[in-house]
Amino acid sequence: MPRTHLPGQRSRLWVIDLETGERRVVLESADLLIEAPNWSPDGRDLVVNGDGRLFRIAADGSQEHLTEIDLAGVPEINNDHVLSPDGATVFVSAEDGHIYAVPYAGGSHRRVTNDRGPDFHHYLHGISPDGALLAYIGLSRSADAVVTNVFTVPTEGGQDVQLTDDAFPDDGAEFSPDGAWVYFNSERADTGAGHAQLFRMRPDGSDVEQLTHDERVNWFPHVSPDGSMMAYVSFPAGTLGHPENLDVILRLARPDGSDGRDLVYLFGGQGTINVPSWAPDSRSLAYVDYPLA
Repeated sequence: MPRTHLPGQRSRLWVIDLETGERRVVLESADLLIEAPNWSPDGRDLVVNGDGRLFRIAADGSQEHLTEIDLAGVPEINNDHVLSPDGATVFVSAEDGHIYAVPYAGGSHRRVTNDRGPDFHHYLHGISPDGALLAYIGLSRSADAVVTNVFTVPTEGGQDVQLTDDAFPDDGAEFSPDGAWVYFNSERADTGAGHAQLFRMRPDGSDVEQLTHDERVNWFPHVSPDGSMMAYVSFPAGTLGHPENLDVILRLARPDGSDGRDLVYLFGGQGTINVPSWAPDSRSLAYVDYPLA
């Protein structure tokens, strides 16, 4: 079931200028709960999901309403979606557990992922800078456990490659803009649940480095297109998973995790920046908050 607002709640799609600190609301909605903003590569559009569908809106605020992107029969989607580097294709994770490719202008869809059985779901998070690979989280369920690991798969379809293989929850896998690293969050640094930190590794799964070392729970690292900054969402200590409707912090740091600082305090979490949220010029960041009345 697509997520909906609490009574009296609304969604606000924001853009913040990192140089001036100025923030502006691009869209506010009490009817449709929106999540996970992407930018189009030309910087003109923001792309969000809501009610199992995908929408775009002008990033400059010149539009009052969302425009639906025709997914051409793809099952209901969740909040994991990315655009190809050329802007021609949008890749989406659907509730049937698969990733699909759809022309950004609308049209027929194509399934990208392989059938790994009904107990395996693909959750998309990133695309390589050359557009050749998708980074996704593979979630497998059994009678005893739910296990998540980082995988890649060619955008044109083909063999999956598993980059992590452990019992610790991994999520948010995304390529660095130079393709040299895959960033992700994981609980591997602490055996107690509710202590996700940020990591990066080489695209073959080697050279794993821990980037954050604090008491908070850190998710969804996004490196700016110019490679100078990393944005992420920080949950209160002890948070399990990445739930909605919490007081969270958007933070900035260098790509190696150093020089971290708070950027925005907001009510949100799930849906705020689940996917790459940087403007192509690295000057602005888009996010969603969910204030209550």
